[in-house]
Amino acid sequence: MENQDTGFVEVERIRGKSTVTRCFSKYPLKFIVPTKVGPSSTDAVWIYSISYGGGIVSGDCISCGISVGEGCTVVLTTQASTKVYKSVGSKCSEQYVEARIGKNALLVVIPDPVTCFSTARYCQKQVFRSFPDSNLVLVDWLTSGRYENGEKWEFDFYRSTNHIFLDGDQPIFLDSTLLEQGPITSIAERMQDYHVIAMVVLVGKKLNHVKDLVQELVKEMMSEQLYAPKSVISGPHKKIKFMHSPPRPALIASCSSFGPKGIGMVVRIAAETTEAVYQFLRDSLGILEPLLGVAPYCS
Repeated sequence: MENQDTGFVEVERIRGKSTVTRCFSKYPLKFIVPTKVGPSSTDAVWIYSISYGGGIVSGDCISCGISVGEGCTVVLTTQASTKVYKSVGSKCSEQYVEARIGKNALLVVIPDPVTCFSTARYCQKQVFRSFPDSNLVLVDWLTSGRYENGEKWEFDFYRSTNHIFLDGDQPIFLDSTLLEQGPITSIAERMQDYHVIAMVVLVGKKLNHVKDLVQELVKEMMSEQLYAPKSVISGPHKKIKFMHSPPRPALIASCSSFGPKGIGMVVRIAAETTEAVYQFLRDSLGILEPLLGVAPYCS
């Protein structure tokens, strides 16, 4: 792991159970590891990542690592949205996470969304190193800001990079999202009425049933919302008149496979409301409850 000076968590299989064997964190990061989440029969370690002061201050640099041992199940989540406060000068808040996922292990990264305040500058990078039989669920998303206070895509800079490597150094997924205020058009103008963008990544054979469910869910949602405009034939010359144009969907989603033999799937989402994305995540990831003890985003 590189630059792991803010926090680190190691989970290994002890007496047949996923167990935290090492955990430390320091300002501005704090880890909370509940004794048990869900039924006692569930073999999953839940880790809550929080920051002092309820958010990331301008200039903060958080760097942490996670090691998931062979056959273990780990959930990394947050207690609320990650707030990125206003930038002081041109200082950028940064967050770096590197995770190693052992053989036949499952890592589920399901944070609440990042919310950047007006003028904020934020950059995060997440690197995942896995084996052919490792499994990963990754949710990475952000909102337009405090839009209930009138802020809509008013932050200055946002970049999120996610890299997934197989067998140490074979890249199977390299992705970067960049939002920056432009000299001609603002982020708000480019995003129009959408307040949330999200990405869900599923990797591993253990998640094949989840991939099938998500693919069917996206297909059903989009077929209902992106329908062709209705038309009728009328008049003596049989002219075609379009009755109406399809409305702009409140949520747009797409999915595609990646990696060797389609080992992974990525879902991209744009939505008008945060609750719409929460509902999509509940519907698509709720099937993981038997493995995790609690359904993702259930509360």
